[in-house]
Amino acid sequence: MCTACGCGQPDHEHGAEGHGHDHPHEHGPRDAAVRTLTVEERLLSRNDEIARRNREWLAGRGVVAVNLISAPGSGKTLLLEKTLDRLRGRVACAVIAGDQRTDHDARRLAGKGAPVRQIETQSACHLDAARIAEVLPDVVDGSTRLLFIENVGNLVCPAAFDLGESFKIALMSVTEGEDKPAKYPALFSQAPVVVLTKTDLLPHLDWDMRRCREFLRLVHPGVYLFELSAKTGQGMDAWLAYLERLVA
Repeated sequence: MCTACGCGQPDHEHGAEGHGHDHPHEHGPRDAAVRTLTVEERLLSRNDEIARRNREWLAGRGVVAVNLISAPGSGKTLLLEKTLDRLRGRVACAVIAGDQRTDHDARRLAGKGAPVRQIETQSACHLDAARIAEVLPDVVDGSTRLLFIENVGNLVCPAAFDLGESFKIALMSVTEGEDKPAKYPALFSQAPVVVLTKTDLLPHLDWDMRRCREFLRLVHPGVYLFELSAKTGQGMDAWLAYLERLVA
């Protein structure tokens, strides 16, 4: 199974790792740890090389790509729906949506003025650079300036895999704990931008905004934070202006 994230995907051929002898012996914990680290490094190295090629391909076409990562239910797809609606005619966008199963998100985003391609990862808990490379030519054309990659809902595994994006954007909703950044620092320390969603629900929740901001800046002192509600539109103007500046 995938030792980099435990997603259940194969990461090597067993035959290539054979010892070439048949006498019985036991491997201790240290042997297993070394082998696991070696396989993980090999897997991530392959991914990083493909990600490098993706990044060069996108840069050569003047495309800014952002990798949206969050837990399930944070509101990524609704935010994308509203973002595409508002950017239509202003910024040429494209979307790659990742889920383990179904094309529900792609169907929700269709008709918003941007090409959309769904990737079903099956048992994998994240997108990887190879899957992105396969669909880039289908979703990005000569007019595209902004590519949204909606990753599989997961705060852990997607943070470990470079897809060739310009940078990661972390989303968290006010229905989650304020200490999410401290619990999942791998993502929040990498993402220079965080979008705090569903702020329209704040009057109905026991949520400490000050504490949330403190956790975010403890993990990533220079983080750029947007607080918004895609449902009501509150805070969306600042988010959209930021995206337009990215591709200006």
